[in-house]
Amino acid sequence: MTTAQASALPEMGQRDTAADLATFFDVSLDLLVIRDLAGFIVRVSASWAATLGYDPDDLVGRAILSLVHPDDLPATLDSVAEVENRRPDAPVKGHINRYRHRDGHYVTLEWRAQKFGDRIYAVARDVTAKIAAEQALIEAKAAAETANRAKSDFLANMSHEIRTPLNGVIGIVDALSRTDLAPEQAEMVGLISTSGVTLERLVSDMLDVSRIEAGKLELELRPFDLDEALAAPLDTLRMRAEDKGLGFRVERAENARGAFIGDSVRISQILGNLLSNAVKFTHEGAVTVRFALSEGDGAPTLLSFEIEDTGVGFDADHAAQLFQRFSQADASITRRFGGTGLGLSICRSLTEMMGGRIEGTSTPGVGSLFRVELPLPRDRSLRDYDARDAAAGTQPSRLLRVLLAEDHPVNQRVVQLILAGHVAELVTVDDGAQAVAACESGTFDVVLMDMQMPRMDGLSATRAIRAMEAARPTAPRTPILMLSANAMTEHREAARDAGADLHLAKPVTARDLLTALTMLASDQTT
Repeated sequence: MTTAQASALPEMGQRDTAADLATFFDVSLDLLVIRDLAGFIVRVSASWAATLGYDPDDLVGRAILSLVHPDDLPATLDSVAEVENRRPDAPVKGHINRYRHRDGHYVTLEWRAQKFGDRIYAVARDVTAKIAAEQALIEAKAAAETANRAKSDFLANMSHEIRTPLNGVIGIVDALSRTDLAPEQAEMVGLISTSGVTLERLVSDMLDVSRIEAGKLELELRPFDLDEALAAPLDTLRMRAEDKGLGFRVERAENARGAFIGDSVRISQILGNLLSNAVKFTHEGAVTVRFALSEGDGAPTLLSFEIEDTGVGFDADHAAQLFQRFSQADASITRRFGGTGLGLSICRSLTEMMGGRIEGTSTPGVGSLFRVELPLPRDRSLRDYDARDAAAGTQPSRLLRVLLAEDHPVNQRVVQLILAGHVAELVTVDDGAQAVAACESGTFDVVLMDMQMPRMDGLSATRAIRAMEAARPTAPRTPILMLSANAMTEHREAARDAGADLHLAKPVTARDLLTALTMLASDQTT
């Protein structure tokens, strides 16, 4: 290389750098800008014309902030100060604002800027469509959440409105079935009772599906007796199986009993749904239930139960859809047997929420087998459990003086029929205010409190009674049983927070009500 060639290299390098910079500003799809510290534009890329409609030469010497939307100016000034005062080793922060297009509308830009010497070098990208899509997504999510809340509120209200008259139907039929009836009358009463139970289950299933979809169904972890949790579905479905002429066998491991920590209501619901299906789809033969409990060796305690039937069954092709919502193994099943296809879906959701698993196998025309496994820690050892006193009976051991606060005449009559012969006296009032007044003027062994009543609702009345008792420390505490068509978890929690001892969802059967009275009376005497 000659001396002349060597001396020409710096000049060529400067020309190449200038040419590269000019080319870069011409071809960039993003918005490039150089401004001085006073805020005036020194140079912009050609893309400003395509994005904002301005000729790049026309912008030179213009105050860049004059293009910013007035509403975005305060935040933009904060960003300008951050850029101009940023330490060299500090991370580059982004900023989003709106710039005015030459035709008057605004374009949303996302900026990155860095100071070098007495210049600010910045690059921006048009994110108008991106921000609009994000906003649309936020609005769609809000609309969906609003729709979900509206649906949940609607289902909760409908559940209450349906359960109230349904309580009258099931309660009165239950009381009627305990009287002397001719065979023909007994058959008709049985048909009404079966239809009422089916309707109540449908309402409960729809409500559960709504809560599961909304993520609002929560498990209640509290001590419970496994015998008590399993008794209701076993007794109910045993009678239903015997009415169909089916055998009903229960096989239970010796250690599958005791006090555990979990959601007894949901465990009972899973068992009840599976047993109900087994009985419904079996015309002859038997339904067998097997309970087992694995524990020890440091492994978690695991409750398992199997329900085996000799019913219609299903083939392998239908097994994949078995636990999907609104799914039946055969479309004709709904016509032949009834149901919505929600039961198994709910069983799967509840089982998985508890950390367990559920599976089903079957042979068409031979029968089906469903197996559920649930982690279930003991509340106390089996030895301590066996050392407890013998469990109380299903009816109060003594006649009680009971206050019933219920505004619906049919529901009043239901409770009166159920408790006839089981209480010493039943005093009935129509609202919460009358219930508080009755507790002020007299004493009761138990108060049965409806949750929704005129003048003063059951929650307010319960709080008033508890406040009155607190003001009279020597007075005995009166057990309060909340009777309500509001059957959701939050309603049970609201009843407990108000001071109620138990919550019993309508429709109320004689067995449930008498068992609850037994528990409350027993607690009062211990």
